[in-house]
Amino acid sequence: MRPFYVYILASRRNGTLYVGMTEDMSRRWYEHQEGAFPGFTTKYGVKTLVWFETHETRESAFVRERRIKAWRRAWKIELIEATNPDWADLSWQLI
Repeated sequence: MRPFYVYILASRRNGTLYVGMTEDMSRRWYEHQEGAFPGFTTKYGVKTLVWFETHETRESAFVRERRIKAWRRAWKIELIEATNPDWADLSWQLI
């Protein structure tokens, strides 16, 4: 069974943030890189994967995504910096 992912992309350190959910993180990351779907991430250049976590079910990932989206920006930044203080691109972990 494949895991589900909740992730945060950033345009740069302390830049624009995007919270999403997917069942295929590699494919979704690539779509963000290529601007496959016009929208928020393409408009604001949000491409760097700075945080992600896995979930066993679609439901738990969906609930977590909605909770994080409702958070204050400062809380999202704290979440990122707890495991990625340098805001490094984590896409290499998808390979």
